[in-house]
Amino acid sequence: MILVIIILLVLIIVLLMLYNISIHKKVQNFHNLNQKITSLNVLQDFMNTISEVTSVYEKIKKINDILIERYQIKYSTIVIYDGADYEVKASNVDEKHWDTLRNLHNEEIFKDSIHTATPKYITVEKEDERLPYQKMEFGRAKSAMFFPLYVENIYIGYWIIEGTKPHEFDNIDTTILEVVRNNIVSVLKTVENQQVIENIVRDDQFSGLKSAEYLYGEGKKIIDQYNTSTICLLKITNLEEINTVFDRQTGNQIVTEVSNILKNNLSDEYICVRYMGPKFAIAFSGVDKDGVASFMKEIKQKIENIQIEVEIVNKNKKKIELAKPKINVVLSTYYKRTALEGLTKKLEEYLDSASKEENTINYL
Repeated sequence: MILVIIILLVLIIVLLMLYNISIHKKVQNFHNLNQKITSLNVLQDFMNTISEVTSVYEKIKKINDILIERYQIKYSTIVIYDGADYEVKASNVDEKHWDTLRNLHNEEIFKDSIHTATPKYITVEKEDERLPYQKMEFGRAKSAMFFPLYVENIYIGYWIIEGTKPHEFDNIDTTILEVVRNNIVSVLKTVENQQVIENIVRDDQFSGLKSAEYLYGEGKKIIDQYNTSTICLLKITNLEEINTVFDRQTGNQIVTEVSNILKNNLSDEYICVRYMGPKFAIAFSGVDKDGVASFMKEIKQKIENIQIEVEIVNKNKKKIELAKPKINVVLSTYYKRTALEGLTKKLEEYLDSASKEENTINYL
């Protein structure tokens, strides 16, 4: 009788163990599924961040904030190498530790990781220990995962996440983190192009207007506050002729006079830039083409009323001639978050292929 009871108890214990194992597997599967869903949401958030009308710095910072929030990471830091220096682009770690974080590439424990482009996981065993790269800090981090960042096989820096407990990342899905790492690289590659544009904006000497690059950087932030806007490209069709018949100084005066009319008649929320050579671009934020067309008819008339007196000397005879600009105008609708540079290129191609005699307001 006692033997039967013992056997029954053993069977019950075995069944309970099997049941616990089954529950554990289900919980683990649910956890992994939840992590995958989180990663899909993170990817969507990344894509939304890329398209936002913010600076490169703000985008990288927001990406880091998304990682911290969605993965419940205590510390996350993105460090970028610009070819000369390492710079902390985003971090929620106190700035007093940034010197350590921007020099992790010099730590022996991470050198092989950078060389082989593979992640490195390190942790302490006891609470009173510290990670190898920590110089003067004991209580901040007890675990860390280091991810070198590469763009097309070119090393550009690293991403490091840190936890406050020993072995904190033992059970984390590294496959998902690899995907996240790749998404960080994709975002950095995308915003790098934006940063180039932001850095090459300049003021045009003769018009006093920003160069075309401003339209695609800071200007686009303003334009994309509206669902649709009207983009206008105008060209001084006879500028080359004015430079030849009179001189380049007269041509420069014409450019200055045209830009003054544009600046004096445009509202602050509209963006006007010296697009290239004889061309100007205007973004009418939130305005439809019909409203812009009537306005541009007035602007066209004012521009073509410009007259610059030029003294011409021919065979010891002096006479005064008038330099007068003629312009051709083309308008098109821009839709929020679409390729603005593609649209302006299409407008430019139209103006360059049009007859020099064309002197109207056109729609594309």
